[in-house]
Amino acid sequence: MRTLVIGDIHGAGLALKQVLERCEFDYEKDLLITIGDIVDGWEDSFMCVEELLKIPNRIDIIGNHDNWFRSFIDSGVHDTNWGNGGLSTAKSYAKAAGIELLVQKQTNEYFEPSDKFTLNLNSGDIPDSHKSFFRGQHKYYKDNDNNLFIHGGFARSYPLREQMDYTFMWDRHLITQAMSAKSTGTKLTFVEEFNQIYLGHTATLNWKTDKPIYADKIWNVDTGAGGGGKLTIMDIDTNKYWQSDNVPSLYPDDEHNLRNK
Repeated sequence: MRTLVIGDIHGAGLALKQVLERCEFDYEKDLLITIGDIVDGWEDSFMCVEELLKIPNRIDIIGNHDNWFRSFIDSGVHDTNWGNGGLSTAKSYAKAAGIELLVQKQTNEYFEPSDKFTLNLNSGDIPDSHKSFFRGQHKYYKDNDNNLFIHGGFARSYPLREQMDYTFMWDRHLITQAMSAKSTGTKLTFVEEFNQIYLGHTATLNWKTDKPIYADKIWNVDTGAGGGGKLTIMDIDTNKYWQSDNVPSLYPDDEHNLRNK
């Protein structure tokens, strides 16, 4: 059995299928760890979850975009009113449910269009299997070899158990600190012991590359699938990785213009 970690997917179902095929993923034997942000971005969020549900050996980490969608599932209200790439997720689920999606753009206090929307999609339109998927995501995962899998990051000066879930989804300091340490030849210190740390959230495109980045025991596997980059899947034992085509080329007619998260 191999253990593979996959970067932020952001609704790129075609890219997901590509990397699973290119790494010859064994759906019965291999373990897949998703690093978060399955939804929001390209038009195939529903397809992404359907494909992942075919994999019995899977550990799912929650990303900030997943958390927004889970909020909608649990409360019927989307935290960002379907902004920040969420509208494409709503369209994907409406299409799967056979709903003609009605979208009304909200206005701000100056009666100008905002990036928020009112929709006729309800949480009851989401399949139960998908609800269970998002409700079952973990805030992080630490395996028996002290490898940590987390979406955003954490504060190095505190144990994980003492930190807020918000930090795990949103932190960008850890990867930027690691990149700074790499450039100066220094090492980061941690109050907890880790072998390797795998994260996403902050795309490697910020460092002008669509390849995974390694810096001081930290692997960043978000290679920009939510924007202008590629989707990456990596074997954590060999560090070999496989990538999709450039994601925009897979969706030439998609209206998606997600800011890279």
